[in-house]
Amino acid sequence: MHDPIGIFDSGIGGTSIWNEIHKLLPSEDTIYLADSKNAPYGSKSKEQILEFSIKNTEFLLQKNCKIIVVACNTATTNAIDYLRANYKVPFIGIEPAIKPAALHTKTKKVGVLATKGTLSSSLFHSTSKMFADGIEVFEQEGTGLVELIETGKIGSEVTRNLLVKYVNPMLQKGMDCLVLGCTHYPYLIPVLKEILPAYINIIDSGEAVARQTKAILSKNGLNAPSTHISEHLFYSNADTGVLENFVQGPAVKVSYQDF
Repeated sequence: MHDPIGIFDSGIGGTSIWNEIHKLLPSEDTIYLADSKNAPYGSKSKEQILEFSIKNTEFLLQKNCKIIVVACNTATTNAIDYLRANYKVPFIGIEPAIKPAALHTKTKKVGVLATKGTLSSSLFHSTSKMFADGIEVFEQEGTGLVELIETGKIGSEVTRNLLVKYVNPMLQKGMDCLVLGCTHYPYLIPVLKEILPAYINIIDSGEAVARQTKAILSKNGLNAPSTHISEHLFYSNADTGVLENFVQGPAVKVSYQDF
């Protein structure tokens, strides 16, 4: 295994980011850490989120990761400044895609579905201020959604009903773009497409994060050889069954790891 790209999240949500990174950088080895026993991070205190993020980072550094993707909006908004200041590897963060939503909206009204930990963070508010000038941003906490995704209930009636409850008020206020502010939420896009009008633009951060990862690897001369056959290790500190449903392939290995 070449020095891998390290990725961590509070569970399986960041696999939506891993998919985009693997698609764009197929010759790169990856190690993915799912801190599922502490999911969701969005309901935790800033101190707890920082503690989990440090622990995850140190695990990945022990595995010789050359770059770390914080594949969790809540961990990015609460911990990435500390991580960048205290560790030498490059860090890629994730924040709600307010900028592309601001560029795409015609009604000047944008909805953001995210966790409490993201919506209450200073990074989220500074990003909104920077890119959403003259645009109304409706914030909605997605309470309960991460837990439903983590337990494999994406297509359930409970999930559908919760989503209807969360998006309808924003629809009634005239939003035409919905920003998914949690890496778990792209897995809800099929359900969202069923319940939202066709004109609603659903925006997530996955592709942008993959492009940024590629750019930082190139800038630092960290790319694996293009001929390298990549390997992908996934670790979870809870039931690995759910993770196995989201990442499959001949070069993928999923293991339980108590951390």
